[in-house]
Amino acid sequence: MRTIVPPVACVGEPRLTAGFAEFGRLDLAAHEEVHGPIGPMEPAQLLRLAEGMQLKGKGGAGFPFARKLRAVLESCERQDLAAVVVVNATEGEPASWKDKVLLTRAPHLILDGAALAAYALDAEEIVIGVADDGVGRESLMDALAERRMPVPATIVTVPHRFISGEGGALVNGINGLPHIPPGTKKRSSDSGVGGLPTLLSNAETYAQLAVAARLGPYEYAALGTDDEPGTLLLTVTGAAARPAVVEIAAGTPLREILDLCEVPDVQGILMGGYHGKWITPEAAEKAEVSRKGLAAVGGTLGAGIIVPVGVDTCPLGEAAQVVRYLAGESAGQCGPCKMGLPDLARAVDLAVAGSQPADVVRAAAGEVKGRGACSHPDGTARFALSAIEVFADDLRMHSTGDGCGRRVKGVMGLPGAPDANPQKLTLDWSRCDGHGLCAHVVPDFIRLDGNGYPAFPATPVPTWLREGALKAVKVCPELALRLAKAE
Repeated sequence: MRTIVPPVACVGEPRLTAGFAEFGRLDLAAHEEVHGPIGPMEPAQLLRLAEGMQLKGKGGAGFPFARKLRAVLESCERQDLAAVVVVNATEGEPASWKDKVLLTRAPHLILDGAALAAYALDAEEIVIGVADDGVGRESLMDALAERRMPVPATIVTVPHRFISGEGGALVNGINGLPHIPPGTKKRSSDSGVGGLPTLLSNAETYAQLAVAARLGPYEYAALGTDDEPGTLLLTVTGAAARPAVVEIAAGTPLREILDLCEVPDVQGILMGGYHGKWITPEAAEKAEVSRKGLAAVGGTLGAGIIVPVGVDTCPLGEAAQVVRYLAGESAGQCGPCKMGLPDLARAVDLAVAGSQPADVVRAAAGEVKGRGACSHPDGTARFALSAIEVFADDLRMHSTGDGCGRRVKGVMGLPGAPDANPQKLTLDWSRCDGHGLCAHVVPDFIRLDGNGYPAFPATPVPTWLREGALKAVKVCPELALRLAKAE
């Protein structure tokens, strides 16, 4: 369970994080003192605001909020049905904390935005989805008890899994179905919670709407860029000496954020989270943090996550752990996820072990891209391909079977600890007679060289091949093969 919310920092003027230094958590009285009053808006007024501030979803996809709002309004009129407003505060990615910060310290901003949308849509209900890790739920319940919402508001708890935050999975969970994507492309604006037109957006998105409703689109745009006005929240973890959730104006140089969080020399930086992309240290020096700015250096804003990897860990090993995690987080209901992602994880592992070339990773990624029932296969493939591109020099060192000489420290924010007992194969050449049985038992890791003797990487055996390696040790007739702790 995640219980300790990281510190909050700000570069420039605070908006979402205003009042944090003075009050810690803003109850209703503190919230109104810091942010001031807010009134309801008619549909056309709210649409103009969303369009004027160019509000895009903050959950990762970046879909324009005004288009969602208009689609729900049109669907309600076409079907003569009431609407439902859903706040996605599940934040299923382990490396992300920004929505948890809003839940625990500024819950009324989220509720303000949801109330604005519910009033404009004449909605039947507001539903707020939170994860079952316990972080933020109590704060949200206290906030709801302090105020009167325009319509009934309920909290729904979903499993803390990566895919639980996918929009279709959240709607399924609210409807009492398994918390997995529906398997077919569905528009929640047509049929979502209870079959009603549903406005579904991320917690930060609603909070930004509440800020802009008070400022107006022009004052809101006083910060940020012409293309991306306003501020945004980032989670900075990984090698940062001071990990934090940071509020910045869009367009802030990435270097400022790295310095603020005391990030040391790095080999690469993951931008956007586990479905994001890696960038090089050179790209980081000239990157500006916005969708457009990061795309210019090969990165992505994604879910607002920055994970720098320092020079004291194996970056490819770190990436391989994430790909294995993402394969395990599959809903298992379509071929690209059920079979393609384990194949991709296997290909990355073997490339890191020096047993297969990078082309195998590219082929495995190509088998899943664009073919899934949701975006999970695409995001996982993007992450893996980006890793082998940015860490190409490391991959060449791994291709020799000797690795890069660094251990995997587990800095990517994955649940649980890294492999506490890494093991590697060793061979007593004075005993080995080249029977070749070991290569038949675990061919993915042990090959026979030109003389018929076993050859395998000097790197630790991947955990999913550990059982096979142990069997290879047991079948060796000369007791030449050993599985020992990796130093």
